[in-house]
Amino acid sequence: MPTELLFRDDAYLRETPAKVEAVNELGGIVLDRTIFYATGGGQPGDVGVLRRGDGSEIAIGTTIYNKEDKSQVIHVPAADQAAPAVGETVTLVLDWERRLKRMRIHTALHLLSVVLPYPVTGGSIGDGDGRLDFDIPEGGLDKAEVAEKLNELVARNAAVTESWITDAELDANPGLVKTMSVQPPRGSGRVRLVSIEGIDLQPCGGTHVRNTSEIGLVAITDIEKKGKQNRRVRIALA
Repeated sequence: MPTELLFRDDAYLRETPAKVEAVNELGGIVLDRTIFYATGGGQPGDVGVLRRGDGSEIAIGTTIYNKEDKSQVIHVPAADQAAPAVGETVTLVLDWERRLKRMRIHTALHLLSVVLPYPVTGGSIGDGDGRLDFDIPEGGLDKAEVAEKLNELVARNAAVTESWITDAELDANPGLVKTMSVQPPRGSGRVRLVSIEGIDLQPCGGTHVRNTSEIGLVAITDIEKKGKQNRRVRIALA
């Protein structure tokens, strides 16, 4: 049974009840629904707790997709945690402070891909920092200039919204995909688009803030040369 991905429709949900559908041989917990983002697209899986009916809690160390069934999400407990019973109702409680930092960085990285309109060869999202790798011809990048342009976009107070298109519509518009190394999540027949009003539109399955103003000031912490044409640009919440 597929896991209902509540974070896709509302990234600001911090708690929700859910039912335990299965517990695998390694202790991974499958629920009927989740607010925890599962590792993918350079964004790490969420952490938090599952609160049981008796008030006890199961700490979740990460969240991943089931390798055998990508429609299912597995909540991976931290070490030495008790296992819930199949059929048990629990309450998921998200580590919201950590998630919000990741959301702010993720949206900022979309803006960075506008400031530097080059093919993206890689990237990652951390807890208040992140990076994108670009395929850029020989030539220097000025940290102060990139930071200024990035923060100008943040300051536009642009709305961030989601919509869906079919796989066929995406195939007809290949220019929407900026990332060379990470392809949009497919398999369900439709692909999620993230729009930053008047600034950017690209496929993305991750979580984002609702408005660029929520990102706050962003610093360019480093620009590294990772090969003849590869430049790694690191950012952090200031």
